[in-house]
Amino acid sequence: MKSIISEGKTSNEAIENGIKELGVSRSDVDVKVLENEDKRSFYSILSPRIVKVELTVKEGRENVEERPKTVIKEEKELTEDNYNLAKEDLSKFLDSFSSAFGELSYEINKNNNLVEVNITGENSSKLIGYRGDIINALQTVISAIANKRTSDRVRISLDICDYKSKRENTLKELARKLEKTVLRTKKKVVLEPMTAYERKILHTELQNSKGVTTYSIGEEPHRKLVVDIKK
Repeated sequence: MKSIISEGKTSNEAIENGIKELGVSRSDVDVKVLENEDKRSFYSILSPRIVKVELTVKEGRENVEERPKTVIKEEKELTEDNYNLAKEDLSKFLDSFSSAFGELSYEINKNNNLVEVNITGENSSKLIGYRGDIINALQTVISAIANKRTSDRVRISLDICDYKSKRENTLKELARKLEKTVLRTKKKVVLEPMTAYERKILHTELQNSKGVTTYSIGEEPHRKLVVDIKK
């Protein structure tokens, strides 16, 4: 039976890192905690917290696929009625928001099943925030407003001064640089916590890489993306 020792800041993170490396699911392994996160000596209190676990693949589970097949749900078409309701509610909110915030302009357009909201203006860059934290929070707000009266879920994409398109290009460039780094050093790279939207860009950019693979670890909102050598 195949066994490995995996590390993480918590036992859950260590286990998740291990099952990713083994290419199995949580139910396919037996877990033994080697260094418990709650048992730390006085002399190690200032050292980084590291939990070690031993994962042993259960007999007969060695050839289990890394992940179950994803069931792709058919996306419902955004009807004109739902789009018009969402646009009406969004316009009321953005009119009020713009007058309170300052000189802002906005556009609302339907792009297939997506409602795109674009905000511009002299002070609009203040709505982006550090690494997009404000724009992400604002998107959550307007998404709730857009879905207030619609019969089906309306998907929203908010952009401010083309921030997302610029950020997407930056992340794609980062993905390729990380790919080269991991291939050169033969060591995985763990990035700082990112939003699901940003992690998806990196996943997509490297999904066809012949040398590296990507996966996420941790829990939201501290979930991180890992770029690792493809086994």
